[in-house]
Amino acid sequence: MAFGGLTAGSPPKDVAEINMIPLIDVMLVLLVIFIITAPLLTHAVKVDLPKAASLPDQPRPETVQLSIQADGAVYWNAEKVDAAAWRAKMQAASQQTPQPEIQLRADGELAYKHVAQVMADAARAGLSKLGFVTDPRDAPVGEPR
Repeated sequence: MAFGGLTAGSPPKDVAEINMIPLIDVMLVLLVIFIITAPLLTHAVKVDLPKAASLPDQPRPETVQLSIQADGAVYWNAEKVDAAAWRAKMQAASQQTPQPEIQLRADGELAYKHVAQVMADAARAGLSKLGFVTDPRDAPVGEPR
């Protein structure tokens, strides 16, 4: 037997083995409990929802075409303006909600200082959406534009 010997002369020895059967029984009981309760934890009701596509009504920002010719003439939406007029229009545009997007169209032969001046005026006015418009059809493939 495992609990002791039948001989009277030998002292009883301790058993140094872990009895695994109760641990396995507890594990199997817990597994069955989890298998039964897992489907009950979802409180969702199955409903066939109708399909509808709608986007939040957000106002589209205005787009301003700001063109600069080779001689330095500046056009605000095809209207020729001087430096004071475009600065005033930029100030007014920066107060709009949402702010308009400024699309800058500069002649390829124009000195960069004119473009930099207009960009600095837009930043000073608080306009944050500034894009450059180019014509990719003019430049051959592989050449810088």
